[in-house]
Amino acid sequence: MAWIRGAFETAHGRHEGEDTLTLMANAATGALADAGLVRGDIDGLVTGYSTAMPHLMLASVFSEYFGIHPVYCHTVQVGGGTGSAMTMLAKRLCEAGECRNILVVAGENRLSGEGADKTVRTLAGVGHPDYETPFGPTIPGFYALVAARYMHEHGLGEEDLAEFSVLMRAHAAGHPGAQFREPITVADVMASRPIAEPLKLLDCCPISDGAAALVVGAEGGGAAGVRIAGAGQTHPFQHVIAADSLVSFGSAKASARALGEAGVGIDEVEIAGIYDSFSITLLVFIEELGLAPRGEAARLAREGRFGPEGAVPVNTHGGLLSFGHSGVAGGMAHIGELYRQIAGKAGARQAGDRRVGLIHGEGGILSSQVSLVLVRD
Repeated sequence: MAWIRGAFETAHGRHEGEDTLTLMANAATGALADAGLVRGDIDGLVTGYSTAMPHLMLASVFSEYFGIHPVYCHTVQVGGGTGSAMTMLAKRLCEAGECRNILVVAGENRLSGEGADKTVRTLAGVGHPDYETPFGPTIPGFYALVAARYMHEHGLGEEDLAEFSVLMRAHAAGHPGAQFREPITVADVMASRPIAEPLKLLDCCPISDGAAALVVGAEGGGAAGVRIAGAGQTHPFQHVIAADSLVSFGSAKASARALGEAGVGIDEVEIAGIYDSFSITLLVFIEELGLAPRGEAARLAREGRFGPEGAVPVNTHGGLLSFGHSGVAGGMAHIGELYRQIAGKAGARQAGDRRVGLIHGEGGILSSQVSLVLVRD
């Protein structure tokens, strides 16, 4: 078995004077303290990539920098789904008896180091080099295609997308480390400037500096043990031109594998951390994973189903849309938040007593997808 023993995220936003290594070290130090461990207890290291420091051997570079000597060291790259994939890898390493305590860490100064323009150009490189990138589509442009088609097929309006931006901002208001905490309304989202129609500025996640870390162990190490009970992946395509549909992405294949391994059903999920690079991303995944019927997620959001007191609170830290998006660490923050909620360690954000949680991460344009199930034993 494998357990999350500790978690920590730096505040997200702008961190002048910090870089990939210092941010990762800050998060790793916090996660070790939360786990009650020291650096010498760590025998495995899994890191994410950094666009601000694109080193070919980032895991071993960080190992040296942080002063640890793991028997296993690995850098993972699956786009926005990397945080979940790293955690899945750590789970498998613990189960195989390869490692006892694995540090899973990612971070970068994407905002202050690269800036918005360079980040947008870098991310646009996920497009097909012959049939997409030469025509200039951006990441928001790709997701705008998904949003337009999904709205058309399910009879949704732009206000329905805006509900999720409003929800994430409401959740972020309770997190002191969130990049954006000021409440917004649907009217505010609708009035924000167009980025790629129908997506507007407040439908899009920000670019952030920040880092996140977990300690995954072969033993629980605490009274409120949070076990990584299941994990699964699916990779139906890489480029949008290879997708069979712009409204169905097979996300539930990953979650079905994770839920099956955990021995729980989707109706038993009590809280969720779902990748939300754009408002449409969150809406699509809530419905694809089975947390709402097709076309009904926005209505259920208005009715409070995904709020702190709802049946299935989603992204109680504010998600990428408001907590912030610092690359791999942005997606990892969903895992840290769910760990705290299930362990009963979320403080003022605690959304009741939740024992079973679902994580879903996504890389590319709704392509590489990874699900995790967390359970309090």
